[in-house]
Amino acid sequence: MVSGIASWFCFLCRLAPLGRTRYSHPVGFQDFWGNEAAVGQLRAAIAQGRLPHALVLAGPRGAGKYTLALMLAQAANCLQPRETNGLPDFCGSCRNCTRIAESMPLETRVEEAIAAREELREVDKKETRILVQTHPDVLVVPPDPPQLLIKLGQVRTVIREIYRIPSDARRAFYIFTSAAFMKEAANSLLKVLEEPPPHATIVLLAENPGELLPTIRSRTGLVRLRALDLREMEQLVADCRTDLRPAQRSLVARLAQGAVGAALGFDLDRYLASRQDAMTLLRFAVIDPDHTTLFRMTETYRAGAEGQGKTEGMLLAFSGLLEDILLVQSGQPSLVRNQDILPELTSIAGKVHFEWLENAARAVQHVRSGMRRNLLRSLSLDAFAEQICSR
Repeated sequence: MVSGIASWFCFLCRLAPLGRTRYSHPVGFQDFWGNEAAVGQLRAAIAQGRLPHALVLAGPRGAGKYTLALMLAQAANCLQPRETNGLPDFCGSCRNCTRIAESMPLETRVEEAIAAREELREVDKKETRILVQTHPDVLVVPPDPPQLLIKLGQVRTVIREIYRIPSDARRAFYIFTSAAFMKEAANSLLKVLEEPPPHATIVLLAENPGELLPTIRSRTGLVRLRALDLREMEQLVADCRTDLRPAQRSLVARLAQGAVGAALGFDLDRYLASRQDAMTLLRFAVIDPDHTTLFRMTETYRAGAEGQGKTEGMLLAFSGLLEDILLVQSGQPSLVRNQDILPELTSIAGKVHFEWLENAARAVQHVRSGMRRNLLRSLSLDAFAEQICSR
């Protein structure tokens, strides 16, 4: 719904129940991979009624921070609670669990909220902030586009709502999905952390807790989630990505770099297409420099939003190849992520020195910087091809 004065926007989902897959609609903590000790600590806190009023879940992208935050909200508010391994668990099927689970596909919910905001009048649109809410007592606060920062209007909504006694839940949850706050928003959040209500928990998700103000960190509990190791990732992919062949599963397990979310949603076909172009750049830059061939290949990256997405994918694949080449040169071929092309990477590694790798990595950053500043992609790509061919 949109408030009458359009000072904020709360997207309240009214959708059919989501399909029950193992991860889009979890039915208990058994659906959370890895970090057993950290998850057990939080479940014990729920059992003892000692869940912190404010909590930072820290860990690499894709470690499951957002999924775990919603699971905690489900466990604290399940209408048919149960125990597994002697600790609180949730049923995944009661009214509270299913409504909270509808926030699980965060990217989809945010896109829907943004689309709804675009339908507002221009005068209202500027003052409207994005929030996601599929349960009346669980509010999700994502970075507000286009700056992708947590803004003052979003925090003010939390302040207004957090002192309200929960209507359908035992404990209200307010989940900030990013540590990137505008200064005024971060300072405003401090007021709540200094005088927290007993019936609510604020959860802050952060890849790097150092991005948060020291005064915020000092008023919150910290739980760190680690990336899964390769053995755990291979088991995860084997269990959940039955659409892939064994060799493809092994590749995805390595490319996901310990991130559960990345592994489950990894688009292998898209990655392989990007990697093929990145390898073309490497071959012609290192083995047989040919500017005409390079520019012909990059021509397909120049136009429109599709070209921008292709460029980002190619640069990501190119950076990964550079890292793999450096691992080969360091005598650590077993750590190479792109194991299926290890022989060719080994051949290239024997033809380049560290300074070239450093120069190529710097060229990638220049293209990304130019894209952020809306420079012509054609000029950035031409400069990139020229720079990596200079050895």
